[in-house]
Amino acid sequence: MDEYVKRLANVLDVEPVYSDLIDIERIPRPRDRRLSIPEHDINMLDFLSLYGCELQFVVGEKNSILGRVMQPLNSLRYELQFIDAAQQCLVEIDNESLRTKLTQVIELKKQYLPRVIWNATWGTKEIAQLMSLSSGLYDPEKSQYEISSYNQDIVYVNKRVQQLLQGQYEQDLEYMGEIQQRWQYGSRAGQLHNSARLLISRLDDGTNILKQRIDENPLCLQGRPNNQAKILESMFFKVYIEKVQPYMSAVNSGADQLFQPLARLAKIQTEIMPRTFNDYYQQTLNLNYQENIWALYQQRIKEHTEAWQDLLEQCGLRPTPD
Repeated sequence: MDEYVKRLANVLDVEPVYSDLIDIERIPRPRDRRLSIPEHDINMLDFLSLYGCELQFVVGEKNSILGRVMQPLNSLRYELQFIDAAQQCLVEIDNESLRTKLTQVIELKKQYLPRVIWNATWGTKEIAQLMSLSSGLYDPEKSQYEISSYNQDIVYVNKRVQQLLQGQYEQDLEYMGEIQQRWQYGSRAGQLHNSARLLISRLDDGTNILKQRIDENPLCLQGRPNNQAKILESMFFKVYIEKVQPYMSAVNSGADQLFQPLARLAKIQTEIMPRTFNDYYQQTLNLNYQENIWALYQQRIKEHTEAWQDLLEQCGLRPTPD
């Protein structure tokens, strides 16, 4: 893209200016993404009185050393197991006081479950790796298959999350865990962001060069093409159409496949989204927000293409649709 701006400036006898890349929000740190979950487990005396219920094994696992350091998805798995085992245990409890207490715990668990679900999706280290900006630019030749696979995976996660939010708690989270494991090995969403950031900035630079010749120093007089215009036309087809546009199209395609379902994964959880996540959500995931990076990207492509057309039209060389 730097070379594209340089060649465009050379053809039009304009000094190239390379703007700084636009600022972009990074996914917040874990402590700013994760929601606090109050402890509503039963105490040890009540636990001992539940001997014979499956719930004792679920609580016992949580109280083990490993259970105290559960990752977010395992915490969700535990909460679902607790609710299921506790509901089954209720029918076996004769002690009215314990029965009332366990009923209250179940309701509180359900009340806070959306927070646990949030932590198990947007609060994970795996999704942070998927969104990381530290792995360079998007390479469509290496990533095309992966993007398609990620699309299917995130659609699957959305379906499970939607069902959980609707109270369908009997969900197998094993495959969801496998999906999150795959997110650790490719920062494809972050790479797409890096490419969009670069393209927005350099398309802006190119548009400014084109507009200089349109507004300040017309390339052609009375719509008659000259040698310089013919060189520019050749560059339009051989560089912009044949080289730049295919990459922009690949970034478009990757973004559509990845960010449409990611946007939904965030949108269906906006009611409990932490405030510290909001700026990132707006710029990165809210596709209806005017300042969203993908809205800016589309706008810059449109402006750049129109500038090309306007300059070529000055020389009677405006391309016509096939």
